[in-house]
Amino acid sequence: MIVKIMKPAGSNFPGIQYNDKKIDNGKGELMLMKNFPSFIGESSSKEEVKSYLASVSKSEKVKKPQFHAALSTRFREHSKEELTKIAENFMDEMGYGNQPFIVVFHNDTENNHVHIVSTRVDKQSGKKINDSYEKLKSQSALAKVMEKIYGISNVENINKLLSYRISSLKQLELLLERSGFRLAQNKEDETQFDILKNGVREKTISGNQIVFDNKKDENRTRQIRAILSKYKELYSGKVFKVQDFRKQEAMLPEEKQKEEAKPKIEFESELQKKLKDTFGIDIVFHQVDEKYEDKGKSAGGHRPFGYSLIDNRTGTVYKGSEIMKMNDLFEFTSEIMDKRLFERLKDFNIPDKETQAVLLTYLKHKHPENELQSFMLFENRKFKNKEIFSAVRDDVKEYLKTQHNDNVRIIKSENGKYYAIHSNLHYIGELETLIGEKQFQNFLNPPVKTEYKKEDSLEKIIDDFLFDVMKSSGSVKDPGEEELKKRRKKKR
Repeated sequence: MIVKIMKPAGSNFPGIQYNDKKIDNGKGELMLMKNFPSFIGESSSKEEVKSYLASVSKSEKVKKPQFHAALSTRFREHSKEELTKIAENFMDEMGYGNQPFIVVFHNDTENNHVHIVSTRVDKQSGKKINDSYEKLKSQSALAKVMEKIYGISNVENINKLLSYRISSLKQLELLLERSGFRLAQNKEDETQFDILKNGVREKTISGNQIVFDNKKDENRTRQIRAILSKYKELYSGKVFKVQDFRKQEAMLPEEKQKEEAKPKIEFESELQKKLKDTFGIDIVFHQVDEKYEDKGKSAGGHRPFGYSLIDNRTGTVYKGSEIMKMNDLFEFTSEIMDKRLFERLKDFNIPDKETQAVLLTYLKHKHPENELQSFMLFENRKFKNKEIFSAVRDDVKEYLKTQHNDNVRIIKSENGKYYAIHSNLHYIGELETLIGEKQFQNFLNPPVKTEYKKEDSLEKIIDDFLFDVMKSSGSVKDPGEEELKKRRKKKR
């Protein structure tokens, strides 16, 4: 879950118009209007809503009174109703809980998200609501809301990670980073460390609180070694590079992004994902630091020099070579994938090799620039939830009727099965299972519609209509067979 605070805007409240346009185009849905008077409701025009917000925002000191924020979840992890509840609580934490605000759900991207629009002028006092360190405050507010609603506590997660068995400070940094935290030396006291998330300090620890322990459970070590030996034979250990430009792109002007942005590099394989999903074993590759790039030793040109293994089941971090040599476990390739695409593909349900082959055929056509290989598509037997499945089914049925949906494609496998692919909802599945046997048969054998020309007689049209009726009732007879019976009667 992420939050983004938009730049303040003027008294014409353009955020209202922006969201209203989304609703009009069928790409948005008004989920909540709160703290508006009774004469302003869901049926009110955008001009009425804007006028009301402007009327309570009159302040000589506040030239840009609009507050506009967006809350976004990864793909469909939270529904529109859940996002609305999060947004409402978020406004309370930000000090806007008593202000008039709207929440609009947007369905025009792969990630479910809502927009919130309100006023920065307190409607009771006429003074500006404190917006100091607003972006940091929004991160803290969202963390509190997630803990309140879902019990997700950053401090509890940190305390759990601090209990892991580690043998170096680097291992602690890696462990925290894998959970979205960052370890930084305290600016006021060099003997202490701050643990941050999205720039917000979540906890400060003293250096002497960090305990290093080189002892490992030999039984667990042997068990992990046995797991790796077995699973490397079952799943692909081919490793490819994943490049993430998003952080750098966000910090640079658009005209300089391509030439100056340097990606964050990760290395991935199907074997890694399967070990983490099944056994809680997280494998992280190490690469040369960026500072060596000028010497031709950057991660962009070379494979990793080693790896760490995080055993989340027992809370232990291993140096990879303590378990198994990297070259005995993995095969490194020159293939590269963008992080955005990698995250989307990893979310697809891919239960078997045939489904994988069908999806690969589709992706090679849709993303020819990526040169995707089969080992870059990971097996994933997880089913989509009921809401997503229903949305996919509805879109596929509509596509079969109209052929108008850029997110849906029907592909025939080499074995003759038909598959439906929904790129936006990250779904692939057999068409017959999705739409039902009856509609699938209609797809295979579409009903033939008779077309008539202007010169066709009314008698011909009626005869054809009667023939169709008799045929559908099962009473129609073959004209050739009828003629043969007549000839037999004459011979008698």
